[in-house]
Amino acid sequence: MDDNKVPKMIFLGMLNLNLIIILYIAMIITVSLLGYAQENTALSFLQQVRSMPFVPWKIPVLVVLLFGSLVFFLWIQAESSLLVYLKIGMEIIVSIMIIYVLNFSYTGIIFLILADVIRRLPKAKGKFTAIGIICAFYLLTDYNLFSGRYNITSLDTYLVYYRSDVRSIMLAVINIMNSLNMLIFIIYTILLMRIQMSEKERILQLNEKLNHANEELQQVNRQMEEYSRESIKNAETKERNRLAREIHDTLGHTLTGIITGLDACVTLMDMAPEAVKEQLKVIADVARNGMTDVRRSVKALRPDALEKMELEKALVQMMEETKRASNIEIDYCCTASLKHFNKDEEEIIYRIVQESITNAIRHGKASRIGIAISMEYNIINIWIKDNGIGCTHIEKGFGLHHMEERLGMLHGSLKCFVDNGFVLEASIPIRWGEEGN
Repeated sequence: MDDNKVPKMIFLGMLNLNLIIILYIAMIITVSLLGYAQENTALSFLQQVRSMPFVPWKIPVLVVLLFGSLVFFLWIQAESSLLVYLKIGMEIIVSIMIIYVLNFSYTGIIFLILADVIRRLPKAKGKFTAIGIICAFYLLTDYNLFSGRYNITSLDTYLVYYRSDVRSIMLAVINIMNSLNMLIFIIYTILLMRIQMSEKERILQLNEKLNHANEELQQVNRQMEEYSRESIKNAETKERNRLAREIHDTLGHTLTGIITGLDACVTLMDMAPEAVKEQLKVIADVARNGMTDVRRSVKALRPDALEKMELEKALVQMMEETKRASNIEIDYCCTASLKHFNKDEEEIIYRIVQESITNAIRHGKASRIGIAISMEYNIINIWIKDNGIGCTHIEKGFGLHHMEERLGMLHGSLKCFVDNGFVLEASIPIRWGEEGN
């Protein structure tokens, strides 16, 4: 059962018990008064009492009405401190009126107000002040204290009407109910104290957990700061490597074309001077385009040709310039649509072809290069083969190494092998799927 429901049930039981007690005492007084009246002994009774009693039927009616008013004030939910103290004051006034109607024969109803104060007032200072005031009223309403100064008829005077054995039973019942009321109040107080202590412990545990969580959060923040610094360093390193790759690809391709063209010029210098002039013009154009591409690579790390035209046109232009500058034969076949690619996909395709042509001329001394690009489902396949000298053992240099890095970023793959020359096969997953087919 919920801890908050148990005190409410105990308080409700205490409320019902007090109603029974005051009705029981009210009926004792009422019955004795009616008995004296019916037996014509009222004069004898009035000579024994010290004050005029209430009309018999008014006693239970007043008790019920006053107790109903007390219940109303007990269950009022007051928000502000002023209203709380006003409510407690009204409860005390109504309780004193009930005690007065019962001739100060029962003061246990004060425990109801004490229980309500303990339950309603959360602040210790205000709670103890209210409890002190209520305890003072409890002591001041004692019959022995009032009977010495005021004319009050005791309950024993009303009990004289009954036989001695009945009187003993009535007194025993009153004492038992009084003791039970006090016992329930003590249990209620202990239970509330235990709940409040548990609540304080729970709050302390929550505070400890919160402090622990704050420490963990601070630690995570420190780790995030370290990770951020490390990420910046990694990004800087990655950017430097990327810049190095771009410059390597652009300069390598351009310089290879220039060197090959110049070698051809040296060979033709004596035999065909006019052809040398034309060749030098082509070499100059290649150098200018290479310079522009280098500037573009440094600025945006993207080939200038891809900024000016579509991928396939950029590839064709690159091959034509290479053929004019180096007298290399390039056989190009593309069965896939090279449109609608993302920029990084276009760039890696361009760089693979560019680097392969450069390597074939520079390292393989090739005179003929075959390039084929095809699409299978959402995979672009690039096949490049030259008729160069090949090699017995493939060692991946800067160009091939960074070509693999680029492909790895796009989850692609690269294969190289020797077959009457050097063969390169690259596969690149395309994110837009088969839309270009």
